Amino acid sequence: MEGLSVASIEKGLTTAFMGRRVIYYRSIGSTNDVVKELAAQGAPEGTLVIADEQTAGKGRLGRRWLAPPGTSLLMSLLFRPHFLAPYQAQRLTMICSLAVVDAINEVTGLLAAIKWPNDIVVQGRKAGGILTELGATGKRLDYAVVGLGLNVSLDFGAGEAMGELAATATSLSQELGREVSRLALLWRILENVEGRYQRLGVGEVPHDEWASRLVTLHNHIVVDTPQGVVEGWAESVDADGALILRTNCGERQRVLAGDVTLCKR
Repeated sequence: MEGLSVASIEKGLTTAFMGRRVIYYRSIGSTNDVVKELAAQGAPEGTLVIADEQTAGKGRLGRRWLAPPGTSLLMSLLFRPHFLAPYQAQRLTMICSLAVVDAINEVTGLLAAIKWPNDIVVQGRKAGGILTELGATGKRLDYAVVGLGLNVSLDFGAGEAMGELAATATSLSQELGREVSRLALLWRILENVEGRYQRLGVGEVPHDEWASRLVTLHNHIVVDTPQGVVEGWAESVDADGALILRTNCGERQRVLAGDVTLCKR
């Protein structure tokens, strides 16, 4: 099993600032929580916290993210995007998810896609997820933390708990039938994130490309939102990442968050 360390990570970095300050843990509660603490202490943009195991890893809606030690990329990055308002923070999720799917293709040859709002999918099954958390003062975005959990070498046929996920989840090595380098993926992700972030900072909006990678669009779906379940046709997404849904009643509805299920017809 390929090991991670500060030295091994730094060895292959090609970025100017993304990941140039790296903190590695063999085991930690949540990398996002660590980066939020560092952000409050003035840590520089691009700070990377990465772990071989998370004991309290978080997904959306408070769910836990579970992975055996050494099988996944479990990481969080610090951004200080003063050029964005808090309501525009989903653009960071956009550029990071695009960076990840590009890196997967570049390193493994697999065609990954994005399931709205923040899942990384391969062959229709979940291979990863992104969680973005903000620190804001009024209308000012002080910092954002983008966390990534990516299944690299999990075997979803091994063990009762993993076997239950086999129908909905996958890993890169499982799809390929061989091991995949976490370091190679990490270096490529960081390079892709930095390039996309720099372009975002000079006004490039990732909306069109992000929308083109969404497997959710142009399908009949059911969305479980905090306000209740809604069903309809996924028409599009707006510039800030909200899903535009044409409900079964013919109304156009803007959905900010929720779990999506594609309807089979």
